[in-house]
Parts: sequence; structure tokens; C-alpha cells
Amino acid sequence: MTQPPIGALLRGWRQRRRRSQLDLALDAEISQRHLSYVESGRAAPSRDMVLRLADQLEVPLRERNALLLAAGYAPSFVEQNLGEPSMAAARAAVEAILAAHMPHPALAVDRHWHMVAANGAVAPLLAGIEVTPPVNVLRLSLDPRGLASRIHNFAEWRHHILDRLRRQVEMSADAGLAALLAELSALPVPPPRAEVPPAVPGLGGLVVPMTLDTPMGPVALIATTTVFGAAMEVTLSELAIETFYPADPESAARLRALAP
Repeated sequence: MTQPPIGALLRGWRQRRRRSQLDLALDAEISQRHLSYVESGRAAPSRDMVLRLADQLEVPLRERNALLLAAGYAPSFVEQNLGEPSMAAARAAVEAILAAHMPHPALAVDRHWHMVAANGAVAPLLAGIEVTPPVNVLRLSLDPRGLASRIHNFAEWRHHILDRLRRQVEMSADAGLAALLAELSALPVPPPRAEVPPAVPGLGGLVVPMTLDTPMGPVALIATTTVFGAAMEVTLSELAIETFYPADPESAARLRALAP
């Protein structure tokens, strides 16, 4: 497959971010005419300009490397496996966050939502489910063979997951995420439960909890996401830690009872 020219790639990112040429040129401190020439292929951008435009467009680090290559420059951002010795400090930070979150579940995922680490509170929630690495946590939560049949408010949770993934696809232009969205959207939906799940008191529609069956009874969980600030390495920039908090005292007590 032929790589699109740098001008077309930059134009695509600008349009994806819904920015006009004038707006982007002003923020990048270049002339609109020069930006127009770059996008049309009439001018070649310098390395500094590629990075400046990518910064203004909030292009992910992996795609910034692709922009540099398309412009004829070497990539700027290194990509390493999380298990590399040079990543020890980052790995220790992830493990510390996961451990400190006990007895509440927490896990780390890569850019395609594959689980790369988890604390001890996750396994009890998956009891009885066949889990084969690599585990995609979104597929796990929406697949009828996974957690789908255990989620009380599945329709609401499914809508939340697909909407979040759809926004990620739009923001990142990641083909892997687009394929995942298509796959998850086509998964069969379990039949609705006979009982209507009660609303979690005190949330007032502010967040979408996931109410999940467990051996100790249902637990309502609120999810938050943590990322590395100012990451300058591709793997770290794409790593996210998903932490879950109990939405009510009953859920908190059941999580403590489930914890190993």
C-alpha cells in the first residue's frame, strides 16, 4: 500500500480535528499560504514544522512518527516493550497504582484495549469465564461468553463502551480500533433481564456505573482512567490504567469480601 504524502496526512488530521487552515496556521505561527502549499504538496515542511503542526493537532506519538517518515525524516519518538529494563520505572509506577487500588479492581491496557497488567481484585470478577491471553477488556465486557450476561445494566453499559470507542476511533484514526468497534458492534446482545436494574443512589445520572454479578452479590462499579502525563515514549503514551471504585457501601463491602 502506497503511503500518502505528508501534505495529505496533515490535511487529514486537520480535518479530523475540525480545524481550518487559518486557525491552525495562526496557532502554529506560520502563514496560511505556506500551510496550504504544504497540504497541496507545493512545499516540503521542515522537521520542526511537522512536529509543530502535529503538536497543535494533538496527533498521537505513533502517528507523529508516521508523519515524520512521510516527510522524509527519521522518527522522533522511541517505542519499547513495557518489559524492557529501560521501562522499569514506568512499570513500577503501573504496578504501584494497581496494588494501591486493592481491594478494588484495576488494570492496565494498551492502545487496543489489551490487558497488560491487573491487580488481584480483577480475577474474582472473572470466575468461571475462560480467559485466554491476550485479553481484550472491551471484548470481554460485551461478549456473551464473557461478562455480558453478568452485567445488570448491559444495554446502558454497551452504549457507553461503543460510544467511547467510537470517539477514540474518530480522534486517533486507528485502524485496529476501527476493526474492534465493528466487531463489538456486531456481537449478539444477551436477552434483557426480567428485572429492571435499580438506579445507584447518589449518582444522579453523572456517570454510567457497571453493575456486575459476583459470587458475593451484585457490585456497582464506577470507572476512571489514568494516563502518563507528558509521555515522550510511544508505549507509555498509549498505556491507560482503568480503575474501578464501588458506587455504594454494599458494593464496597462485597469487593472487600472478594479480594484475595
